[in-house]
Amino acid sequence: MADLATTKLSSKGQVVIPEEIRQRLGLDAGAQFVVMGEKDVVILKLIHTPDMAEFDELVTRARKAAKWAGKKPSDVKDAVQRVRRRA
Repeated sequence: MADLATTKLSSKGQVVIPEEIRQRLGLDAGAQFVVMGEKDVVILKLIHTPDMAEFDELVTRARKAAKWAGKKPSDVKDAVQRVRRRA
């Protein structure tokens, strides 16, 4: 079960994550988050760079999913190029 704590929003829009939660989650200064909001709920999701083993697992899962969906490597390459052109 998650520990509960209260905090305040500063005039600059900053929120302090209480120390005990930062320590428990191993959060350091500069940690980055995705922020999601819906009605009265705000969620912070930690962004982390996967280590090589985790990255390899993600690539393997993506390749299996693409193969299962009947996609060829050229289909994936074309999709990536289309998305990059939009950016």
